[in-house]
Amino acid sequence: MTTSDSSEAVPEAAYELAQVNIARLKAPLDSPQLKDFVDNLDPVNADAEAADGFVWRLKGDSGDATEVSVFGDEWLIINLTMWRDTNALTSYMYQGRHREMLARRREWFERVQEAMTALWWVPAGHRPTVAEAESRLLHLRTNGPTPYAFTLRTSFPPQGAQPVPGEVPDGLGCSA
Repeated sequence: MTTSDSSEAVPEAAYELAQVNIARLKAPLDSPQLKDFVDNLDPVNADAEAADGFVWRLKGDSGDATEVSVFGDEWLIINLTMWRDTNALTSYMYQGRHREMLARRREWFERVQEAMTALWWVPAGHRPTVAEAESRLLHLRTNGPTPYAFTLRTSFPPQGAQPVPGEVPDGLGCSA
């Protein structure tokens, strides 16, 4: 991005938006029930990578993150991405193929009570780990939206947020 004088570049943003969402599968990934979901993973991921504001996504050996373990639960899958800001993420989420798949999520994933999606700001260039994403989800479940872990509905501006101290109550994890 540049200013009106094209010879002066505006510095890159100091923060990028990390987004994690996890889902509990209703059936194995190789089952007929999940065929449409699995068949659309590559096209949906390609759409994300081409979207304005996309920065990065977690990938396993298969090119997606379906084999990446989260909370030690084989029935959970993870999507961990980085975006320029909440507007870029929202714009991608609610259009095209992703929107179509989002509308069908109940066919493939269990409905759960606890938060399965969290957002947080990280210094530009940082790539969060699965452990960091798990920590942010647990923090959101325990404390609700804070600058450390929040939702699209209740978001916060970029800043160096610290976790709210406290214990995680029983039952907020995802193990079966």
